[in-house]
Amino acid sequence: MPELKQLNAGLAPAVLAFELANRAHFAASVPDRGDEFYEHFADRYSALLAEQEAGICAFYVLVAEDGAVLGRFNLYDLEDGAAGLGYRVAQHVAGRGVATATVRELCRLAADRHGLRTLRAATTHANAASRKVLTKAGFVPAGPADPADLGGEPGTWYRRELAGRP
Repeated sequence: MPELKQLNAGLAPAVLAFELANRAHFAASVPDRGDEFYEHFADRYSALLAEQEAGICAFYVLVAEDGAVLGRFNLYDLEDGAAGLGYRVAQHVAGRGVATATVRELCRLAADRHGLRTLRAATTHANAASRKVLTKAGFVPAGPADPADLGGEPGTWYRRELAGRP
């Protein structure tokens, strides 16, 4: 059974393998991170852990029984009871409900572990899969997203209130 784990130093090799194995898949729906991301992965990963330690962000990975990363699920810009949500799942589990189930679980963790009341997430109009995940996980459209935040693509912000959740 896959497990949602908070990012830690020991997961770095599995996270890099996940990113490399799924680079082309991700680039089909979100802007590619570029070669520099992979060339300086260790530095970037250390910076993520520092942000998490500072309480600015909370990063999670969905890990399969064999230790492989199936997805990344991030809470970022934690402030005043609110945070942004970002996620990506491996190509071989896409379309199987993995993202929706894990976003729902992360919503529970966001409230219970991080004291958040509101989450927001943006996706492009072209990313139907992400829109579907957000809607199924209880997010509602909250207005247009700045294309500059979405690699130049038009999109929508979604929002979910966590207070009073079932």
